[in-house]
Amino acid sequence: MSDKRAPVAPVTQAHHDGAEFHTESQDYLARRSLRGGTAGWILLAGLGVSFVISGDYAGWNYGLGEGGFGGLLIAAVIVAGMYLAMVLGMAELSSALPAAGGGYTFARRAMGPWGGFATGTAILIEYAIAPAAIATFIGAYVESLNLFGITDGWWVYLAVYAFFIGIHLSGAGEALKTMFVITAIALVGLIVFAIAAISRFDAANLTDIPVSETAAGASEFLPFGALGIWAAIPFAIWFFLAIEGVPLAAEEASQPEKNVPRGIIASMLVLLVTCATVLFLATGAIGAESLADSDNPLVHALGDGTIARVVNYIGLAGLIASFFAIIYAYSRQTFALSRAGYLPTSLSVTNKRKAPVLALIIPGVIGFALSLTGEGATLLNVAVFGAALSYVLMMVSHIVLRVREPQMPRPYRTPGGIATTSFALVIAVCAVIATFLVDPLAAFLALLVFGGFMAYFGLYSRHRLVANSPDEEFAALANAEAELR
Repeated sequence: MSDKRAPVAPVTQAHHDGAEFHTESQDYLARRSLRGGTAGWILLAGLGVSFVISGDYAGWNYGLGEGGFGGLLIAAVIVAGMYLAMVLGMAELSSALPAAGGGYTFARRAMGPWGGFATGTAILIEYAIAPAAIATFIGAYVESLNLFGITDGWWVYLAVYAFFIGIHLSGAGEALKTMFVITAIALVGLIVFAIAAISRFDAANLTDIPVSETAAGASEFLPFGALGIWAAIPFAIWFFLAIEGVPLAAEEASQPEKNVPRGIIASMLVLLVTCATVLFLATGAIGAESLADSDNPLVHALGDGTIARVVNYIGLAGLIASFFAIIYAYSRQTFALSRAGYLPTSLSVTNKRKAPVLALIIPGVIGFALSLTGEGATLLNVAVFGAALSYVLMMVSHIVLRVREPQMPRPYRTPGGIATTSFALVIAVCAVIATFLVDPLAAFLALLVFGGFMAYFGLYSRHRLVANSPDEEFAALANAEAELR
């Protein structure tokens, strides 16, 4: 897809990182615009829950095999604290810098083009890989339901990618409303599960994993010792993974400086409740040992019967909600990086409905190919690595901007300020290290992909950045203000 570019303005050289910029025509930007005003704070809160809710239905339980119930519980408390602190920090950043780039926009303002692209790349790894992991879980649910006689998941992977990318191509308003309905169904499923699981709950089931004889500090509560807490962190992250995508909807939200912070905080409060519900009730219903390797933990916890089958069907809605929502997230992150010239600019061209066509399709094709491996747990760990790395960079961005630009307009300010985001930063660094502890191969592969993107930027795209893209204009404004001071 070719672009008719206006004559390129004189190239300017950034003193600190060697990035080169040019100005594009208004036609270039018009062909790369999103439809504003399509979402209020309730739809944004629904989007935040949509991103994450699949993590309540599958994935988190693998942490039981790494840390036992006690290890996963402690990890979940730590991770919940990190996410709450991070969400409060991102609420401030999104109110000050409402653009489709989300974390990339924040880091670009704080740390320049290299820091911005590094953050955007980490987020893109998370969002491009997470749907592939979720697709494998959707396949497991479909097979367990024996729907259409399907016994090979790849048909399911292909169908969900094609169908939901198609809905996104119809426009953001339609997609967000569809996500909201599916997410509401998934929340009803969790309520049904909770009611059914209470009658099966036995506290003894929480600690039924045999105690390791070699792990330091091992006990009935921590069967794999203190190290199990650290090993369980990547799986605890699955309870909240991708909530940070809400700011990516800023350009399509009404009054984004107010509604994005409200939406992301409200969704976090809902997810704290769902996390505690499934962790305690699912594990207590059938036992940590039995649940640790299940691809379908909530249904597995309820055994056979009508309620289990109902939860299985609704669980499919939960997985689909996150799958659907994260497709939205990867398309907007790809769109923002492409529009600013960090990625090929053809990826950000939008259709008549203002949906970025290739930004939806290309990462979807890559994700589908990865889903064919069937390695849901490995893909999950790759996504977690990208997420944790982006958290480190975004929290650094909040701290840098608080110190360097204290006068920057902030309609919402993070309670506790730098202390809050510093806590999130420390836990995020631990989470990055933990991904190597749990699955060194997955973490190494993610790091390799990250390095490849950074090489592309260093050798090619940093010489072709678009000065008048919204994210770059935020940074240019900051530079101009700094020169005036």
